[in-house]
Amino acid sequence: MSNDLKSRREQEKQARYQAILDAAEQIFSSKGYERTSMDDIARQARLSRALLYVYFRDKAAIQRGIMLRAGESLRQRFAAACREKNSGLEQIRAIGQAYYQFYLEEPDYFTALTQATTAMQDADEVQAEQMLCGESATMELMVAAIRRGLADGSLSRQRVRDPLNTALYLRGSFHGVIMLCQQKMNAEGPLADYPREQLIEHTMAMLMSSIAG
Repeated sequence: MSNDLKSRREQEKQARYQAILDAAEQIFSSKGYERTSMDDIARQARLSRALLYVYFRDKAAIQRGIMLRAGESLRQRFAAACREKNSGLEQIRAIGQAYYQFYLEEPDYFTALTQATTAMQDADEVQAEQMLCGESATMELMVAAIRRGLADGSLSRQRVRDPLNTALYLRGSFHGVIMLCQQKMNAEGPLADYPREQLIEHTMAMLMSSIAG
């Protein structure tokens, strides 16, 4: 088999893989994950059920494929945020803002990532490795921004002793406050009609003051 033919077949295979994920995203959004069957996805992707199983062993594997997409989208947003800023502290703030925009603009992806840790337990070796690598690449962007901040003096060396631990603390804080924003703000209680943007800005200010040099 010629290299050109192998390359073309690989491109066709990759295109079909992405088309399945496109179809699954559409039908999960409209019908819900639990109510969607593999037959539904095959029809939406205009593939035979047998061919669908060549690419994914079950619906959960397709959902993990979507999680991989979600993780890559977030990584790209973090990378773009870092490119736009100079100091490490500015990059960390931009990453936090990018995380909130990710939630606003791609809420289904945000939800998918929230479920990724549990889903990875049932993944095969290939998908598990892909998910781990994707998460590591995203976290490394935060770690690199923190190291930059320590080098340029915008982050406190007394309060930021370990870049990875600090990145995990910030990531967890960003994610937690966004999860809080998902709650109905018009419900009774302390969150009634509370502006989401105000909560995000307050959280960002508190987090930045906790690490600033």
